[in-house]
Amino acid sequence: MITRSIRLADPVPATSQEPAKGSTRGPLQVRGNLQHDLLRLGVLPCAVAALALTAWFTHSRLNALESAFNAEGHAVAVQVAGLSDLSLYAGDLPALQNVANAALRSGQVTRIEISNSAGVYVTAGPNTTPVDQLRVYTAPVTLREASRASAFSPEGASTAGQAPIGLVQAFRDTTAYSGERTRSLIAGIGIALVALLVAWAAVRHMARTVTRPLRRISRTVAALEAGQFDARCEVVGGSEPPERAHELARLAHDVNRLAERLQRNQQISEDRVREATSVALERMAEAEQAALSRARFLAAASHDLRQPLHAMGLFIDGLLPTASPTQRPAVQRLQESTEFMGVLLDDLLEISRLDAQVLMPAITDVSLAALFDQLAPLHAAQAGEAGVRLAWKARGLAVRSDPALLQRVVGNLVANAIRHTPGGTVLVVARRRGESVRIEVRDDGVGIAPIHQARIFEEFYQVANTERDRRQGFGLGLAICARIAKLLGSRIAVRSALQSGSNFSLALPRAEPSGALARAAEPPAPGPLAGLHCLVVDDDPVILDGSRALLGQWGCQVDCVATAAEARALLAEPGNRFDVVLCDLQLAGADDGMTVIGDARQLQPDALAVLVSGATGPEVLQRLRQDGVPLLTKPVAPAKLRALLATRRPTMP
Repeated sequence: MITRSIRLADPVPATSQEPAKGSTRGPLQVRGNLQHDLLRLGVLPCAVAALALTAWFTHSRLNALESAFNAEGHAVAVQVAGLSDLSLYAGDLPALQNVANAALRSGQVTRIEISNSAGVYVTAGPNTTPVDQLRVYTAPVTLREASRASAFSPEGASTAGQAPIGLVQAFRDTTAYSGERTRSLIAGIGIALVALLVAWAAVRHMARTVTRPLRRISRTVAALEAGQFDARCEVVGGSEPPERAHELARLAHDVNRLAERLQRNQQISEDRVREATSVALERMAEAEQAALSRARFLAAASHDLRQPLHAMGLFIDGLLPTASPTQRPAVQRLQESTEFMGVLLDDLLEISRLDAQVLMPAITDVSLAALFDQLAPLHAAQAGEAGVRLAWKARGLAVRSDPALLQRVVGNLVANAIRHTPGGTVLVVARRRGESVRIEVRDDGVGIAPIHQARIFEEFYQVANTERDRRQGFGLGLAICARIAKLLGSRIAVRSALQSGSNFSLALPRAEPSGALARAAEPPAPGPLAGLHCLVVDDDPVILDGSRALLGQWGCQVDCVATAAEARALLAEPGNRFDVVLCDLQLAGADDGMTVIGDARQLQPDALAVLVSGATGPEVLQRLRQDGVPLLTKPVAPAKLRALLATRRPTMP
């Protein structure tokens, strides 16, 4: 039995706890609570013992009452029989009546009857008590021996003293006796209840002494589980040595030691997390700085490369018509190299635009039939050269997307499929999937191994071009397509296996075909360039010479200046009417091409004002987009420049 009690502080309110996991044994089936178990364990034996003892003592008491009651009644009957033998033998009725009345005066019996076979019948006492409340005790009346001579009579001899001469009946009222039995039973039950109550109170006190500290220890453990590692079980009166301390006090001390260790470990973990976070932030800052430096480097390098490349393109295109047969192959190779460099720089510019988030899609309903009709002639020549059968199946579907960006993505996927499917089939098909439409580009070419499928959308990553043949591209097309697809709110999925072809797909919201845009109108036929008055503004003399030579070869009238002031003077000169103004963005000194564009829009509102620049920085692109200025990125392909100029008609003087 627990003889000592401890008290533990209650640090935090109890919280719900989940059962511990990871136990190698079977689940522990526990019902109820410890206090009820202790109550049952303590009260049940006490109850059994109290009930058993009470029943035994009560039974003994009742037996004693029964024996005493019967003994008294029988003694009265025997006594009356002993006193009435001679009177009954002699027939002395008064004497018998006196004996009967004397027996009543003792108060032990309520009625006496003396009778014999000769008709003698004497009674004393009332006869009003109900029969079921009376208990009868009888005793025979025999004559007492007059001498002891009969004691020496032979065995079997008959004497007068051995034969009864009458009968005495004593009647006792059992009402008092029954009351006494009832009081004994009530007293026994009362004693049992008092014993049970005392046992229950004692066991309840002991159970609380055990369960209250356990509950507080449980709350402390719950607080530790919730992350409150400063929770403690403060033991009151638990200053005894550990070997003599209460088991619950030792358990509380163990929990406190565990809490202290957890708190130390938490502090160590927080320090490590802070240190790791600080290192990660430093690494992130370094990465951001490196990315910013790389973007600046690409922008600067792109601009510095585009300037001479643009001039090279102008001179090469001007030399090609006048080159001799022996010079023409070399000039064509120069032109091809210039075009490859221009494509690479254009791809870098496209990535810069996507990183700068200056490409904002204009979402409309796009008819896939019209889109496929525009793409088919663009890839027919490439498919014919590779021996690829190209099939288009729009199935009358339409999507919600940006027509130009969607054409760029699907066109790049088709070009890649044709390049990697020599002599095979490329199928471009649209499929409806609920409220979306999936555009698939399938081929039966060489396929892509699973190890490469996760990296084909990275910049400059190519699977089958380890020798970096520029005629197979630069590995930027899929990277650009993936970013454009993300801009359109979708993603490019790929399914492929070696020698089993590839399937690139793009899912877009479905639109009603009736509201989709029809086929784009054909651009107007280009007009003649002869007589077109052009103003070229650039601080690079080489570019000015190349532009003057090329535009003059096309029959244009060209004015070339290097500063914004000179350009403004020409634009403001009376009688000067320019059809096209081509201006570089970065001019010498503090001049800016946007100033020239603003002057041209103010002084020559009918002229086509276009920026020609090699700058690809995000800030520049955002600025141009905000001002709505057309941009030709250096190096400008002569064919693209000629197509732009062909949209303008010479101004008549």
